[in-house]
Amino acid sequence: MTGPSFRFRLERVRAVRERKETLAQQELARSISRLGDTRERLRDAEQELERARAEQRDAASGRSTMGAAELQSRQAFLERVEQLAGERARDVTRVEADVADRNAELVVAAGEHEMLKRLRARRRSEHERESARRESKILDEMASSRSRRSVA
Repeated sequence: MTGPSFRFRLERVRAVRERKETLAQQELARSISRLGDTRERLRDAEQELERARAEQRDAASGRSTMGAAELQSRQAFLERVEQLAGERARDVTRVEADVADRNAELVVAAGEHEMLKRLRARRRSEHERESARRESKILDEMASSRSRRSVA
């Protein structure tokens, strides 16, 4: 083969974009993992809230005699558990938004990387066609030269 070997001038850029895509994949995976953990904490808080509400209903039903102070402390506990469940629900919403952001970043990074991969493949193909054309031209000249020598 004659001529220079293929060299993609944007190889460093392509490598950086590939790394950016890989990092975006890792960030998305971490966000999805955090989302699973956050949803688990929300389920735990909701279960605790249901238990607290059931205890509050039992206490308020009048089956047992309870003082006002104990009823107030049970109500305060129920409110704290409700507050915690609300915070967990907001955490889930926040982490879901983070997952969506990370996914969007990954889509952009993958698109940029894919574009450079396609450009590289196209340039390689152009280079190979040009090399084949040059090689064919050289072979044609050699054949023509031999043909002239044999005629003479």
